[in-house]
Amino acid sequence: MLRALRAFMKNRATWTGILAAFMFQLVFGVVWMTGYDGVTDRTANLKVAVVNEDQEMGSLVVDRLGRNLPFGIVTVDLPEQAMNMLNDRDVQMVLHIPPDFSSQLQVPGGQASLKYWINESNPSMIKSIMQSVASQVTAAVDKQAIAAGAEAILTPMNVPADRAKEIAAALSERVVSDIRFTNPVQGMANQMLPMMMVLASYVGSMIMAMNIQQSSQAIGSAVTAWQKFGARAVINVVSAIVIALFAASLILMLGGQANSGFMALWGFLSLILMSFMFFAQLFLLLFGFAGMLFNITALSAQLVSSGAMVPRELLSGFYRHLGDWLPATYAVEGSMNLLFGGSSPAGPAWLLAAFAAGSLALGAVITALRSDTGRTNAPAAETKLA
Repeated sequence: MLRALRAFMKNRATWTGILAAFMFQLVFGVVWMTGYDGVTDRTANLKVAVVNEDQEMGSLVVDRLGRNLPFGIVTVDLPEQAMNMLNDRDVQMVLHIPPDFSSQLQVPGGQASLKYWINESNPSMIKSIMQSVASQVTAAVDKQAIAAGAEAILTPMNVPADRAKEIAAALSERVVSDIRFTNPVQGMANQMLPMMMVLASYVGSMIMAMNIQQSSQAIGSAVTAWQKFGARAVINVVSAIVIALFAASLILMLGGQANSGFMALWGFLSLILMSFMFFAQLFLLLFGFAGMLFNITALSAQLVSSGAMVPRELLSGFYRHLGDWLPATYAVEGSMNLLFGGSSPAGPAWLLAAFAAGSLALGAVITALRSDTGRTNAPAAETKLA
């Protein structure tokens, strides 16, 4: 036993594995604790679009919301415009005050409804936050409507104002919520699919890149650096297409949601894998096996900044801007559009293609520089031997 232990500890690969486990703890701890710090304090970054078609009490409601609600209020004239903003995730909820809102409250015993729309094609936190906000808004407006209605009725009857307010507080609700959801998500398993796709794709890509790097070193000088680079590119593209076919089939076979159909999901997954494979390969081309430390950091940063778990609006400015320069952000955005519905996935798809092409081009530059360095050092070595 001790002999085996000594043999393991003398092997460099053992220490590399221990260091990798240590670095995972260090990197994930630092990135996640700093990335999610203060998330609940940034709800002001979330936006609610308000469509007010009632110019009486509706105007008072909008004014009060603007002063008391801890969110950004965007006033929109047309319901269609607000729904487009919701679908594009420019706002997180739409509040519609119908034109007959005040008149319904004036009917004895009548009820008026505030209409809410929430886009489920978002991180699950958005739905829970906005449902809570809708309940709070309705309760506040209901309290205001009851007080106004009761005082209007009781004051002419010479009931003291204080007594009128007490009676108003005891009356039944006058304002109710009508909450509707767009792009519904079928269960928690589907809700977590975008995060799973990013996690599985990037971890698989970085491990694949590491093993291809080992193969490249094992091949040695039997082939040129450019031949190795070309072979890597072909392996990445073919592997991405084949693995994406398997992944898309597995998702649908296990009951996954696919609003845009199988072919669109397969194509988009292929782009995700290609962009991740070429991106992860860059660090290994540049730093060798030490590049895996950068890949661990990139994995952690992308899980935090992509919006797969926590809305990007709630992250700090640093992580929001960092996410703009990482492919996982567009993988999550496009996945949500494809799986659940939303705006067109074409934009994220083009950006993922650009990431793949850019990473491939940078890899070619690194290969060219290393080839030139190799050619420069070769004559010097020959001269020294002579």
